[in-house]
Amino acid sequence: MRNSLIIFNILFISALGLPAHAALNIFACEPEWAALAQELAGDKASIYAATNALQDPHHVEARPSLIAKARRAQLLVCTGAELETGWLPVILREAANPDIAEGKRGNFEAALYVTMLEVPARLDRGEGDVHAAGNPHIHLDARNFLPVADALSARISELDPANAAFYAQRLHDFRQKWQAALLRWSALATPLKGQPVVVQHRSYPYLHAWLGLQQVAELEPKPGMEPSAAYLSGLVAQLKARPARMVIRSAYQYARPSQWIAQRTGLHTVELPFSVGGNAQAGDLYSLFDDTITRLLAGLK
Repeated sequence: MRNSLIIFNILFISALGLPAHAALNIFACEPEWAALAQELAGDKASIYAATNALQDPHHVEARPSLIAKARRAQLLVCTGAELETGWLPVILREAANPDIAEGKRGNFEAALYVTMLEVPARLDRGEGDVHAAGNPHIHLDARNFLPVADALSARISELDPANAAFYAQRLHDFRQKWQAALLRWSALATPLKGQPVVVQHRSYPYLHAWLGLQQVAELEPKPGMEPSAAYLSGLVAQLKARPARMVIRSAYQYARPSQWIAQRTGLHTVELPFSVGGNAQAGDLYSLFDDTITRLLAGLK
């Protein structure tokens, strides 16, 4: 009788099309958090990245496919700090998944676990695309992955306590490997300290804080505002008076403004991957920062 019951249960589960040990279903808003979740959860999770590195994370279409994925998710992992405010609320409303609703344990915002930069003293939308909580591009300081990993691993274990020991070991291994990588990156990036740079968009304060770069100008008169020819001409004059070493832009950004400036100032243009998958070399979290630093060093030559 017992054997018959076991066989029946196996057949019943198979008929439903469900695995006997279902993986934790994770919906990651950005590829960097999908990659981190993979490091921490391994094969115990099914991870879906809602965006890729060639998309502007501020502006994403709330497609039906994203809503369907969110409807089945048990854990939502996003940057927060208003980065996804233009599209995530629509997905959450349409998905109607109480597990990942704002304020629930299945809703994880990485920005809550790091020190935010560029927090405005007052919020004035006339100043462009500013965020009340500060600049949301926290992942570009590789040091931020340690506190986020600690908090995310704890949340994953809370949602899947049966595998808590497995997740604890994954976190331990990640922290050891990541701390070694931080030491290597710090040594490699030594020539970048104090170097003046121009950025196309205000995406890089965390990168500057980590590597010691000095931003002297940006190609947008205000965050999110396209530069006019008059503004760029004034910037050329400024850069002749106060030279920089390179112009930095992200892989998803339109190249023309940085190319225009480079042609008139002789500066190198450096396209950074911005996130995992931003180019063929940035295939995971480690290679993302390997490639970022390599490209910045090349910009000095």
